[in-house]
Amino acid sequence: MNKTILGLDQTETENLVDNLNGLLSNFQIYYQNLRGLHWNIKGKNFFELHVKFEEFYTDSQVKIDDIAERILTLQGKPLHTFTDYISKATVPVGKNISNDVEGVQLVVTSLAELLKIERDILEISDAANDEGTNSMMSDFIAEQEKTIWMMNAWLG
Repeated sequence: MNKTILGLDQTETENLVDNLNGLLSNFQIYYQNLRGLHWNIKGKNFFELHVKFEEFYTDSQVKIDDIAERILTLQGKPLHTFTDYISKATVPVGKNISNDVEGVQLVVTSLAELLKIERDILEISDAANDEGTNSMMSDFIAEQEKTIWMMNAWLG
């Protein structure tokens, strides 16, 4: 079995990098959706949601960087073109959404999709004995589960 410099199996690490690039792609689409929601939201909840969407996209920027740096740590190459992101992403694209309920529902749907991907990565990283990726996925999952609960509470 070939080992990486981190002591992980080479083949398992390459699989992790591929899956992390999928997560990176989905986060980039999610991030851009949040920017659009922040810019285009209208109505009585404008002030509340304008700030909330900015909070979410700022957090996503940090996560995007963390994912890319994890890929580099695993000696992979992070994807960095919109063509790659679009081809790998499964998160829905939200276009011209200005309605508050529709915007929050997009966030919930997107986070649910990200959670599926993160849980898959968590299983793969656990099997590969990759504690660094495990820890990152666990942190993302716990935070996003709470956000889904809060957004669903807002939806009523």
